[in-house]
Amino acid sequence: MQAGVADTCWVSDREILVASDSGAVELWEVAENETAMVSKFCKYEHDDIVTKVSVLCGATQAVSSSLDCSVKIWDLEHKTVLISYQAHSAPVTGVSACPSNDNLFLSCAQDRRLLLWDRRNSKPALRIEMGLLRCSPTTVTWHPQKEQVIAFGTENGIVGVKSLQKQSDSVLTSAVHSRTVSGLQFSSHSCPLLASVSEDCSLAVVDINLSEVFRNKSHKDFVRSVCWSPLNSDVLSTAGWDHQVLHHTVALDKDVDTA
Repeated sequence: MQAGVADTCWVSDREILVASDSGAVELWEVAENETAMVSKFCKYEHDDIVTKVSVLCGATQAVSSSLDCSVKIWDLEHKTVLISYQAHSAPVTGVSACPSNDNLFLSCAQDRRLLLWDRRNSKPALRIEMGLLRCSPTTVTWHPQKEQVIAFGTENGIVGVKSLQKQSDSVLTSAVHSRTVSGLQFSSHSCPLLASVSEDCSLAVVDINLSEVFRNKSHKDFVRSVCWSPLNSDVLSTAGWDHQVLHHTVALDKDVDTA
């Protein structure tokens, strides 16, 4: 991988999907001896940096976002773009596929819009209100067990949690960071913790009420990505522009309620 990596996500236990700052979406496979990575494809379909990639729940398709203002659906088996959407009027900073429905995904952009997509509809994009916030969402993620609950981060450090079932624009928010939120992910707990990373160089973990339970400031530059371990729901990893990948254990007191 010659270009810079903007984002990655696992497709399977051996395949990794990569968002490149060259405008490419790449699929890499771990070699059998696990000492090297083998390229399966590299496609330049975006006209600017690919900001995020997310695999749809069937693991045969994926969605990508880019600073070229587009969102694209990929057929990973045939190495092609199935459809390209241009609903945003500014660079798209994030996408997130629904963990239980391969027709649904989210996107957010610098046009201050957070969109819910349903590919079954003739007009697939629906705007999600962010309450009284008047800033751009920068990253978004789904609750792992509840299809109707999402979380998002903003350019001014706010983290919000919203139920899509509620018709009102009410959103639970907290000023978790002092600068742009660059990544979010729920843990695999049945009542999951939410991890966020930011350009303030910190990692924060909050409960479902957005109360802080863990903070780490070991990174020396922007923290760009966060990922919970698939094997241990108390362990997560972060990566930053300081060229560090750090592993963290969130040791909760048994009295802490994450429900």
